[in-house]
Amino acid sequence: MTSAYGHRVARSEPVPRHSATLARSVRLLNAFRHERRDPERFYDLMARDTVALLATYTELKDATVIDVGTGSGFFARALSAAGARCTGLDHDLGELTAHGEPGANQLVASALALPFRTAAADVCFSSNVLEHVPDPWRMAGEMVRVTRPGGTVFLSFTNWLSPWGGHETSPWHYLGGDRAARWYERRTGRPPKNRYGRTLHPVSVSAALAWARGRDDVRVLDALPRYHPRWAEAVVRVPGLREVATWNLLLVLRKRES
Repeated sequence: MTSAYGHRVARSEPVPRHSATLARSVRLLNAFRHERRDPERFYDLMARDTVALLATYTELKDATVIDVGTGSGFFARALSAAGARCTGLDHDLGELTAHGEPGANQLVASALALPFRTAAADVCFSSNVLEHVPDPWRMAGEMVRVTRPGGTVFLSFTNWLSPWGGHETSPWHYLGGDRAARWYERRTGRPPKNRYGRTLHPVSVSAALAWARGRDDVRVLDALPRYHPRWAEAVVRVPGLREVATWNLLLVLRKRES
C-alpha cells in the first residue's frame, strides 16, 4: 500500500495479541544478551512485542504515527506492517543509517522541537529515547503537543536506577555516572557510546509520574514496568522500590479533548 507521503510501505498484517506473561518477560530479558551481537534479532523481537502492546490501547490500522527517536527504524517498520502511516525521526543521521539505508518517511530532527504541527498525529510513540535527551520533559511535552485530542502517547524509557540504567556501563552506574564511564574506558580502551551527562541522563520513575499527573491535557491510561508480567505492575506504586525494580517505565497517555 502507499502512505500519505507517497511512499510504498509494508502491507498491513494482523497485530499479534499481546500477553504480558512471565515467559514473555524471560524471553525479552534474555534477548538483551544479543543486542550487540545480533541487533536485528533483538530489535525485531522488541518491535513486534511493542507494537502488539501498543495495539491494546489504540487502533493502528490507518493511524498516523510519529516515532520519536526511531534509530534504524525497527519500530517504524513494525508499525507500518500493522497498517499505520508512520513517520520516524532521529537527531543523528548515523543512527538512521546504522543498519542500512533509512526507510520511507524518516528524517533528521530534534525530539526537543518536533517538526510537526500541533495535533498532527493519532499516536506519538517513543521507545528508550527519553533518557538520552538533555531536557526529557520538554521532549515529552512535544509528544503531547503533536498528538491530536483523543490520541495516544506511548512513551517508555530506561530509568536511571534500574539494573540497566547505565546502559553499557551498568551496573557501575550505581557508583556514579562519571565513575562508571571512567571504569568502562579503562576496561575497554574506548569511551562508552552513552556518555553520562551528555547523551545519557538520570531520569526517574517518580519524575515521570509527577510530570504526567501534573498535566491537565492528558489522562494516564497506564504506568507500568514495560518488560514485566502484568501481575508485577504494582511495583510502580511503591516509592523507592519502583526506581530499581521497574527496569523500564512505560507511560501510556490519552490526550484530553479540548
